[in-house]
Amino acid sequence: MGPVECVVLAFPGERLKVAAVTAIAELRRAGQVRLIDSLVVVKSVTGEVSTSELVEYEEYDEATAEIGPEVNLLGPEDAAEAAEALEPGSCALVLLVEHVWAARAADAIREAGGRIAGTVRIPPEVVEEARRAYREAVAAAAVGKG
Repeated sequence: MGPVECVVLAFPGERLKVAAVTAIAELRRAGQVRLIDSLVVVKSVTGEVSTSELVEYEEYDEATAEIGPEVNLLGPEDAAEAAEALEPGSCALVLLVEHVWAARAADAIREAGGRIAGTVRIPPEVVEEARRAYREAVAAAAVGKG
């Protein structure tokens, strides 16, 4: 099995966006991820929180094809935590995904006696800022040599 991650995708409005679920379905079809469990969390404009399983929505059957009815790894605590991050009048898709793309590498690492000792998620804006700073440093060094 590859690394498993819980991802919370938040959206404005109280209805889940079809495009988001379609994107997850495309990743699943391409063999990039496997959906282990999912949860839809809605926070009304009055702050009331409701939850449902993504598998309850027929229009998302393709994305949730391998989630069995017995899978309930995401629970009320996960829903409550996701709801805390939501603004009133918004919703979230909470996904428990296996990164299938990394499973073969993880297997090879384990077979060699190694282990994945840790991972860190770096926000895209931090990566872009580091790239910008690097380009500026390279440009400044080139000017200094010239």
